Amino acid sequence: MVFMGIFPLLVIGLAVWAIMEGSRRRDDHPAPVQSQPPTASPGQLATQTPAVSTAPSARALLDERYAKGEIGREEYLQCRGDLG
Repeated sequence: MVFMGIFPLLVIGLAVWAIMEGSRRRDDHPAPVQSQPPTASPGQLATQTPAVSTAPSARALLDERYAKGEIGREEYLQCRGDLG
């Protein structure tokens, strides 16, 4: 009788464990990254536009941290002076 009450809990626990283990393993293996950029012929190089960096600058990150209140005015001014 006790086994009939514990068995469903064991099945549910096993299912939860399997789902968690599967998602953890998927996170451990990130997608492969290309090691070399694709090559272009000399004719293609003339028609390509230069790449634009989408990464925020150090000044933009500093301004954002100050706006969020993560750093105080003195620290903001000190870091802004250090950045130039």
